[in-house]
Amino acid sequence: MQTLALRAGARIAVIAEEWHNAFCVVTRGRVQLELRDGEPGPVLGHDAAFWLRGTGVRALHNPYRRTARVRIITPPGSQALTE
Repeated sequence: MQTLALRAGARIAVIAEEWHNAFCVVTRGRVQLELRDGEPGPVLGHDAAFWLRGTGVRALHNPYRRTARVRIITPPGSQALTE
């Protein structure tokens, strides 16, 4: 299990192979999904749970002032995510 901290303005690319089995929960703040075409997608708040497999989301973005945290849960033996 990992925790991803997204500071204000931060953007993390979603690489499908690395996020394939990841289940995520927003534990602090809000995270906006960036869609395949670069358009802003839904904003996920505290306690929102999601996975990205097959969604076409290309990035997680924090356009807000406070640091957001996302807990990332992967099955045992899965490749670790890189930043």
